Amino acid sequence: MNFIQKDNPKTIRAWSFYDWANSVFPLVITSAIFPNFYDAVTTNKLLDGESAKMVSFFGLQMNNHVLYEYVYAFALFIVVLITPILSGVADYLGNKKRFLQFFCYLGSLSCMSLYFFSKDHLELSFISFITATIGFWGSLVYYNSYLPEIASPENQDKVSARGFALGYFGSSLLLIICLALIMTKTIYHALGDLDQYKSIDVRVSFLLVGIWWMGFAQYTFANLPNKNHQAHGTDTGNLLSKGFKELKNVWGQIKQLPQLKQFLTGYFFYNMGVQTIMVVAVLFARNEIDWGLSEDAEKSKTTALIISILIIQFVGIAGSFLFSWMSKKTGNIKSLMISIAVWIFICVFTFLVVRTPVQFYVVAFLVGLMMGGIQALSRSTYSKYLPSTEDHTSFFSFYDVVEKLGMIIGTISFGLISQITGGMRNSILSLIVFFILGLLALIPLIKKSKEA
Repeated sequence: MNFIQKDNPKTIRAWSFYDWANSVFPLVITSAIFPNFYDAVTTNKLLDGESAKMVSFFGLQMNNHVLYEYVYAFALFIVVLITPILSGVADYLGNKKRFLQFFCYLGSLSCMSLYFFSKDHLELSFISFITATIGFWGSLVYYNSYLPEIASPENQDKVSARGFALGYFGSSLLLIICLALIMTKTIYHALGDLDQYKSIDVRVSFLLVGIWWMGFAQYTFANLPNKNHQAHGTDTGNLLSKGFKELKNVWGQIKQLPQLKQFLTGYFFYNMGVQTIMVVAVLFARNEIDWGLSEDAEKSKTTALIISILIIQFVGIAGSFLFSWMSKKTGNIKSLMISIAVWIFICVFTFLVVRTPVQFYVVAFLVGLMMGGIQALSRSTYSKYLPSTEDHTSFFSFYDVVEKLGMIIGTISFGLISQITGGMRNSILSLIVFFILGLLALIPLIKKSKEA
């Protein structure tokens, strides 16, 4: 049995480094390059200069960005179905690092297979995107559950922020490499400027994501202990039912923890807004910001959007540590409420004002500052509310389910409103509602919470 010594620098370094490894997926695949690539390959230019964004998916005709949002929601739904039971199995067997490895390899290999993504076979091509999404979010359940085991409560804010900061920096580094490849068309020119290689530099970026994720994760796997408690059992028969029993036991404990339930309620709503913004930001900017109509404007649009995401990433590093510092001064809950209030301002400002690239860059700066802070602080706040337990994986699976259900509702509602109204701008109103509900849910915790 391997016990983890809390606040051990080597262990914390190994844990944090997984953020460096896997953060390339949400940046390159779900935020920056893949959405731009997908929008470009599924958009047809018409003779009058307009663009046709309708695609066929299993015989159904729909807007390309609406399809993207629905497919992403479906992938999250699969995560919601499988990770709670598997987390119970991991707690029963005491081998959650093996599950972390499995989802890491599933996600990284799936990213590599996006190299073959084709607009002519969307149904088949989206399988890689779905399994990559499952791999990323599935691995985070086991990764996040290590936090209360490796860090004492007084250090969890700082350790969580360190992980997100490493993730922001590492993923930004790979994005710069990918962007350099794409802008210079290095591989395309090397292969002879043939039409069949026109998008090869973009596709190679997907290969690099998988290699980066899998490669750097080896440091984590080599140095992070496998378990922090004795396995509940060794009988491998009927593991799913045993996993369900572990989950049921954790749910019974959660029902007796009113502050934890209240925090999860607030997290469900405000994180719904945060994660939806992360998914749709690039598609919103491509469709709702005035970049011009020329061919050069189209090229500069993609470059400008990726640069804006880099702004978000680097500002996010500062945001992670800013809110870690703020939590020591004002408490976790008040710090989260300040962040949510700024998110509401961002949404209102975007809905009413943002229509030019410069205005979008202002929003990108604010989003980056808030993104790093709210994600790191949410993870550590939840960790502090947990009771003394050995079943951290099962507890974090509830955190994950709440997060994913919110993301599913957020992305689907954003897509539905966009489809009904014929544009993405009106969908911002739903995000404002999510943030307000999250803010209201946290208010009762100010006086009751030890974090206030």
